[in-house]
Amino acid sequence: MTPPRTSPYVVVGAGIHGLSTAYHLAKELRTRGVGSGADIVVLDKSSPGAGASGIACGVVRNNYFQPAMSELMQACVEVWESDPAAYHYNPVGYIALGASVQQDDLIATYERQEQIGYRSELIVGAADVDEHMKALFPDWRAQGVTVCLHEHQGGFAFNMASVLGLAEKCQSEGVTIYSGVEVREFEFASDDSVRTVVTEEGSIEVGEQLVVAPGPWAKQFWKLLGFPPTIDVRTPDGDVVKDRPMWTYWNLQEGEIHVDPLSFATADGGAPAVIHLDTDAPLYTDDGKLVTDELWGIYFKRDRDGVQGGASPLVVEEDVELDPYPQTTNVDPGFPDMWCAALSHALSRFEDCRALYRNARSGGVGAFTADNFPVFDYLKPNVYAILDSNHGYKMIGVGREVAKVVVGEHSTLLYPFRFERFATGDLHPVSHSPYPWS
Repeated sequence: MTPPRTSPYVVVGAGIHGLSTAYHLAKELRTRGVGSGADIVVLDKSSPGAGASGIACGVVRNNYFQPAMSELMQACVEVWESDPAAYHYNPVGYIALGASVQQDDLIATYERQEQIGYRSELIVGAADVDEHMKALFPDWRAQGVTVCLHEHQGGFAFNMASVLGLAEKCQSEGVTIYSGVEVREFEFASDDSVRTVVTEEGSIEVGEQLVVAPGPWAKQFWKLLGFPPTIDVRTPDGDVVKDRPMWTYWNLQEGEIHVDPLSFATADGGAPAVIHLDTDAPLYTDDGKLVTDELWGIYFKRDRDGVQGGASPLVVEEDVELDPYPQTTNVDPGFPDMWCAALSHALSRFEDCRALYRNARSGGVGAFTADNFPVFDYLKPNVYAILDSNHGYKMIGVGREVAKVVVGEHSTLLYPFRFERFATGDLHPVSHSPYPWS
């Protein structure tokens, strides 16, 4: 289909954020009696879920040390829970296990979850954590773990199925999704608003507002909107870091082992929670080779064809424009050895699983902001940007909040992620996690 020559609302990007925004905006317009989904078009240069959302590991969790992230994720989990069937959501929970250096962070996270009514359980002390985990998995054998935050909400969703479920919800509200339409440039009006979206299939005049949800293509859209590659960042203590890169690429490290999915189950045969293990115990392969003696971490979950998960990403050193989602994996050559050794460290059932590792189209590249946290804000008078800094897939509720903002409401959940924070020093606190997104 060829997109129309004009539309009141244009959304760029048919991943989790773009589709969630379009769906919730259509509902807002209809409820308020000021329009409908027919007033919204979604553009994607490929098709729904062709980028990050379609190959995301799919983990949904609220293990965030930062208060603003925790409160926003609570709202996102509410959206996942609102229609598990359509979103292909599995509410199995999430277990975060940490070393002593992370104990205070996880305790603070648990206390915040208690305050906001997010259901979780805290276990402190190596012996108690081991007892808790062995009650779930009798073959649990991880070492160096002193704290466990067991979230009884959260879980995971099947990536592409959830995107297609969102697309169906959009279409049920009258939203039209145009695949194979790549945005080339924006034409600006005298007040610096975007007047026209120029695509390969022609130009679209923006009647009301434009929402850009580019995922890992954030750097390219940042440039299209006329912003420089570097920014000045004021730290919380008042110092100013000059010319800091706004965007940094990280290679995501994710993979899977091909086993019977039901072999990864709890002691009672139930579906296991997503597990995130961080420890400073030395990590060895099953044949005795040292992998690392520093703090390391992995996450893993049951998937349709086995067990899927990942580890901390790696910075991409090359200063190049990337195709974030090639047809092959972007993982480091040493990742399979590390991840499989870590699975074996956690559970004896995964001993010698390295031979079961399968190269799959997973991982990809994340575009991280200057502080590794999202930017949700108006960057032009009529342009709202959803720049998720690779926190994206789990944050399905961001679209619901953006829809409220687009129709004129204030979102206290999105306010802490305004772009202005880099100039004011109102940055998010940093945890002791080895992951840039925690």
